[in-house]
Amino acid sequence: MEPVMAVIIGILFAAAIYMMLRRSIVKLVIGLMLLSNAANLLIFVTAGLTRDAPPLVPQGMSAPVGAVADPLPQALVLTAIVISFGVLSFAVVLVHRAWEVVRTDDLDHLKETDT
Repeated sequence: MEPVMAVIIGILFAAAIYMMLRRSIVKLVIGLMLLSNAANLLIFVTAGLTRDAPPLVPQGMSAPVGAVADPLPQALVLTAIVISFGVLSFAVVLVHRAWEVVRTDDLDHLKETDT
C-alpha cells in the first residue's frame, strides 16, 4: 500500500508544482491546494498507515493496552489542514481583490499595476 501512496503523493506534488508555475493566479491557488493535500498525505504515509486501536489509556492504568495508533501524525495533519485552509482562504481573497482591480488573472498583467 505504501508504494502506491508514494506514487500518488509524487503525482500530487508534480501537479501542484506544475499548476503553481502557470501564469494564471487561479491555477496558482489550485496548486497551493494540491500542495497542501500532498504534504498531508506525506505526513500520514511516513508515519505508517496503521489501523490499530485509538491511543486511550484505561482507568487506573499508566499506558495503553495492546497496539495503538500513533496520535502525533494525526495532530500534525489536523494542524496542517487548519493552516492550509487559512492560506487558501487568504489567497482566494487576494485573487478576488486582484480581479476587481486589474480584471485579469494573468500574472504578467499584474506587474503593470506596480507604482
